Amino acid sequence: MGSHTFDASGASGLDDPSRFRYCSREELVAPLGLDGDEVVADLGSGTGFYTTEVAPYADTVHAIDVQRSMHEYFLAKEVPAAVELTTAEVGDLPFEDDAFDAAYSTMTYHEFVSDDALAELERTIAGGGRLVLVDWSANGAGEAGPPPGERFSFADAREALESSGFAVTEGTERPETFHLAATRVDL
Repeated sequence: MGSHTFDASGASGLDDPSRFRYCSREELVAPLGLDGDEVVADLGSGTGFYTTEVAPYADTVHAIDVQRSMHEYFLAKEVPAAVELTTAEVGDLPFEDDAFDAAYSTMTYHEFVSDDALAELERTIAGGGRLVLVDWSANGAGEAGPPPGERFSFADAREALESSGFAVTEGTERPETFHLAATRVDL
């Protein structure tokens, strides 16, 4: 499963607005169903490119990244007041059960996915909470993002979520990426 970690020396490239061609703010925020009162997790927040875009729509966004250097890069910019930085692996989140109303990942699913990470998402996203994943597709040509061998297919990601307590509510396979939205099954 997930084995690739983004090289932090390329952090400045993560703030390139051309990233919106792979996932716009609207594509990310709409399926999260935010009304401004939610606690949200950005899984693999990196430099905060998408964290900053989501922050105005939530009460709190936990920017979670395994690399402290990514948070340092984010801190050198203006971090929105609603954002809290956490250095942790998705497979070992330092949060209580049902801590999040929603969570999302933009181009990092392939880096963190594991049985432990999926169990942590099931544990920390409250019943009825939403999860949105946008990641590089194994069916893509590999011209951007990680090599195709480090990617997952839409079908594999969907199956992994459905086997981990989530009901997929929408999804699309695109030329280089896939987009999945799911709801945590309320047990």
